[in-house]
Amino acid sequence: MNKRCLIVASVFGLLAGPAWADGGSGGGGCSGLPGWGALKSALSGSITPSNGANGGLGFNMWGVIVDTSGIVCAVAYSGPYYTSQWLGSRVIAAQKANTANAFSLTNSPAGSLVGGKGLALSTANLFTAVQPGGSLYGLQHSNPVDTVVAYGNSEGGQGNAPSGGSSFGTTSDPMVGRRVGGVNVFGGGLGLYRGGVKVGAVGVSGDTSCTDHMVAWRTRHALGYDQFGSGVTGVAAAFAGDTSHPDNIIFDIVANPDGTGGTGQAPTGTGGVGQSAVTGFGHPKCANNPPSSGTPPTASGLPAVQ
Repeated sequence: MNKRCLIVASVFGLLAGPAWADGGSGGGGCSGLPGWGALKSALSGSITPSNGANGGLGFNMWGVIVDTSGIVCAVAYSGPYYTSQWLGSRVIAAQKANTANAFSLTNSPAGSLVGGKGLALSTANLFTAVQPGGSLYGLQHSNPVDTVVAYGNSEGGQGNAPSGGSSFGTTSDPMVGRRVGGVNVFGGGLGLYRGGVKVGAVGVSGDTSCTDHMVAWRTRHALGYDQFGSGVTGVAAAFAGDTSHPDNIIFDIVANPDGTGGTGQAPTGTGGVGQSAVTGFGHPKCANNPPSSGTPPTASGLPAVQ
């Protein structure tokens, strides 16, 4: 078994392990996490950095924070109204937060491939492995969204969201205080760490998936919840040498042996999945892709984790 397969097995095997999978606390809770106001401010300030380094379309976005048990703590949007950003991105942002929390760790056994360190796994790192024939194919269907929680419906899926949806993205959002679930496998979800301990996750959605990752990264940094210390690593650090951005998005997808796919999203490419040739954790490029650097390339211009 090669190193790539070993680290995938390590990450997902550890998730079924004992209490150390969440730092040994076995708990969670929203009381120590950023609230609605802090999330909204950090999200809004992360969308249009002065250097335009996020790429994408420049749209408004949704942001969601969950605790270590997957409970939604805050839902916010950057625009003036809840309809000022893609409405479908509200639940996608929650999926991303749930995914990054569910598949990131604080620590691991000393004999593991990551040597006792925690492993932060961004949603962007999951894209390749869930494709047909990939080692994690089907993961995106494993924890479906609870639509009753997502939309504030009554049991059985009937009824309407409170106030016709005007509660979306407020402190009264129907997801707050409940577990919405969901798995998402493209950019925009990141684990939250304080003092090297995972305390939850943030999810961002509303633009291209590559830009979602950039905005989520800046939002996490602005909130001060990227404190990895020396005890947390990620696949971008392990395979791309990006040690100051351990869970960064990786752009190493190339064409298949038969020449199909691998050149990214139209209009700058021909589409298709291709192969994550170097790491196995690659993500396709997006329209107006954010800048990247390194070998293999990862997104550049982002602040280093603490």
